[in-house]
Amino acid sequence: MDVSTSGQRPTVLIHDPTLRDGHHAVGHQLDADQLHAYAHAANAAGVPVVEVGHGNGLGASSLQIGRAKLPDAAMLNTVRDALTHSKMGVFMAPGWGTAEDLRAAVAHGADVVRIAAHCTEADVTERHLGVVRDLGAEAQGVLLMSHMASPGQLAEQCARLALFGAQAVGIMDSAGHYLPSDVTERVHAIAAAVNLPVIFHGHNNLSLAVANSIAAIEAGACIIDATARGFGAGAGNTQLEVLVAVLERRGFDTGIGLREVLHAADVAEARLMKAQPVIDSVSLASGLAGVFSGFRKPVLATARREGVDPVDLFLALGERQVVAGQEDRIVDVARQLKASR
Repeated sequence: MDVSTSGQRPTVLIHDPTLRDGHHAVGHQLDADQLHAYAHAANAAGVPVVEVGHGNGLGASSLQIGRAKLPDAAMLNTVRDALTHSKMGVFMAPGWGTAEDLRAAVAHGADVVRIAAHCTEADVTERHLGVVRDLGAEAQGVLLMSHMASPGQLAEQCARLALFGAQAVGIMDSAGHYLPSDVTERVHAIAAAVNLPVIFHGHNNLSLAVANSIAAIEAGACIIDATARGFGAGAGNTQLEVLVAVLERRGFDTGIGLREVLHAADVAEARLMKAQPVIDSVSLASGLAGVFSGFRKPVLATARREGVDPVDLFLALGERQVVAGQEDRIVDVARQLKASR
């Protein structure tokens, strides 16, 4: 991956998970026409990597967290067909996906494969990163819910990802909990610990996703995630077209055409989403509590059913440090709140 400079302009590589993280916002129900329409527009804009899949990644379609409208293979084939310039990316968390899912994804044309783990559990990625390298795809390692670990812990975990074969490593602000100073401290520590491109993935619960992404770049990150109109879990992600415009003003080269990415964002708004993500009271509470943004829909449904305040429920989940994959605890905590009243 080229992280050098282009002329006098430093380069930033944009990784676009609109068709993966955005699935959280619509119950994983994007159809083939929607996937193809956005992938075609992103490709025309010169977006370097377009990521696709169930919101929780390969193999995650399930009753527990939501069945996708299309199987993984159909999503990958549809997007691959639309990409003539952009690379296709996929995401997998061990426990949801398997080595067989990875082999199938690469067979269907995945170029970049991200293996994700909870921020203190990088060891679970070793086998899968090895599989990706053996398959000849680009292997990346990312740490979820990264606000739950210290800068030193994150640096140590990223060093382990590198040891396991990751060709880029980084952190996801899965809960939208960071302030720019938090990002600066963590990315500095990671960049000092590894000689690899560093990734940052932001969420916008505190209205800081773009600012946090800029802080990450200034601290040494060179791969930044962003989605069209911020389409993603909870309050959404770093907004792609805004980030491209801000980076253009700051003198960075993304290789993305501004007018074309504005068109891609218009396509996303018209074709993918019922409404653009907003920061409402529940999203703000999620960010403050440090709870996974993808919990928004099950938290709202559970709070309504159990007769509790969703803000209180998010804060209680944060106190208990509930993470993705523990969706069953949402009901338990809601009932504890209800009983305590």
